[in-house]
Amino acid sequence: MVGSVNIDQQGKGGYVSDEVLGTFIPIVVYWVYSGLYLMLGNMDNYRLHSKKDEDEKNLVSKKEVVKGVLLQQIVQAAVATVLFAVTGDDGESGGDQHASIFVLGRQLFVGMLMLDTWQYFMHRYMHQNKFLYKHIHAQHHRLIVPYAFGALYNHPLEGLILDTIGGALAFLVSGMSPRTSIFFFSFATIKTVDDHCGLWLPGNLFHIFFKNNSAYHDIHHQLYGTKYNYSQPFFVTWDRILGTYMPYELERRPEGGFEAKPVKDCKEH
Repeated sequence: MVGSVNIDQQGKGGYVSDEVLGTFIPIVVYWVYSGLYLMLGNMDNYRLHSKKDEDEKNLVSKKEVVKGVLLQQIVQAAVATVLFAVTGDDGESGGDQHASIFVLGRQLFVGMLMLDTWQYFMHRYMHQNKFLYKHIHAQHHRLIVPYAFGALYNHPLEGLILDTIGGALAFLVSGMSPRTSIFFFSFATIKTVDDHCGLWLPGNLFHIFFKNNSAYHDIHHQLYGTKYNYSQPFFVTWDRILGTYMPYELERRPEGGFEAKPVKDCKEH
């Protein structure tokens, strides 16, 4: 059956639809992947901030962060359910289990560009509009020292605008099927968690292939960097085009770990 994953080939267990998997697998991936980083959090030699800074500088408890993330994921699941119900299985590759690698690759790339574009401009506007920053986006910046499971800690309205609507637009504009969306949103989730993990681990492929990584986004979370490095979650294209790109360098801290420092002085802005 197109649009489903067989659980029991003998017909005893039925199937789980791609729509259901596309809704809930990214949520499971979020907690599994951030849980992995939580276990690695004691590796002081690879932290971008000390554990003491994480405990003392952040302005919200981990319990509140978990509650905020769960609320956002409930909203995302509800919107995804409605979106899949409205669009059905009309994605370009939805009726073809053997869609070409070219088609799938193009859909994923278009989805990445769409999500990046939407999030860059919405994210930047939430910094520039004082009302929106104070009442909405400032909630995310209570995490001055980012950590993995705080990646989706946002005001519910911000989560709806940036992540949920942005994801819906990426899905619709790219023409991807629900099955393709499972991989796209799972990858986007992993990338977002990685950008907030607060670690610089050797051999991390995201650090090798993406300039938009945990150190790049850490600059944005510091007070001197809030007008820079808006891009998320994949590329730094819009930052470069519109002059909000802040390069960084990593320095070893005497007590262990790294510190991401801006290459040019932005403290006066």
